[in-house]
Amino acid sequence: MKRLCLVALLLIIIALDGCSQPVEKPIQTQTPSVDHGTGMGKGKNGSTSVNVQYLRDYIYSVKAGVLSEEEKEDLLHMVEEEKLARDVYQTLYQKWEHRIFSNIAMSEQTHMDAVRLLLEKYNLSDPTAGKGVGEFTNPKFKELYDALVEEGSKSLVDALKVGATVEELDIVDLQKCLNRTDKLDITTVYQNLMKGSRNHLRAFVWNLERLGESYEPKYLSKEDFEAIVTSDIERSGASEM
Repeated sequence: MKRLCLVALLLIIIALDGCSQPVEKPIQTQTPSVDHGTGMGKGKNGSTSVNVQYLRDYIYSVKAGVLSEEEKEDLLHMVEEEKLARDVYQTLYQKWEHRIFSNIAMSEQTHMDAVRLLLEKYNLSDPTAGKGVGEFTNPKFKELYDALVEEGSKSLVDALKVGATVEELDIVDLQKCLNRTDKLDITTVYQNLMKGSRNHLRAFVWNLERLGESYEPKYLSKEDFEAIVTSDIERSGASEM
């Protein structure tokens, strides 16, 4: 119980530390459709990746704007948050050898790479450069990594719940970051990453249900959570790439 409380507290601190604006409706823009894999049903296997090369071409076709300090901080925060997800899933895969963790860890790598494209475009120093698994520039991410891995190492069910919690946090933070930018290239990346995170959340919840377990949302409203997990996986056809 104490460990669960600690994990929840750390997640709250991370959420408040970056992208800390009230959640509002996302900016409505016309964005390219980015491949999130084929998946199965409601995202059972967690295979959702960003087509980084396609996204690179698009990002560099958009004229660079002048970033606010908040926009810069959000990009630096999100690249480490995507690394957190990747590292946790890689580590939990080593523990449980469940396909969902390896699949989503690979997807999270493409999410990191997508944010790195923006860091490169706007000449921002990458805080994840040269960092191994479980190593972070922001010490709060290191604390959270350790707590999540410890919790997820208790059982496969706990590991799947950790995955769902990480994806919830990612969705909420990405939405907050969307509300703090008007740059089309940044909005495009965030919207595509959020699509991937919704697919990942569906996958973790489906696998929990398959084991006879349920998951209660910690950051999303019950209504928003149900709307995500009861809808089909979001994907695009290869012809759109």
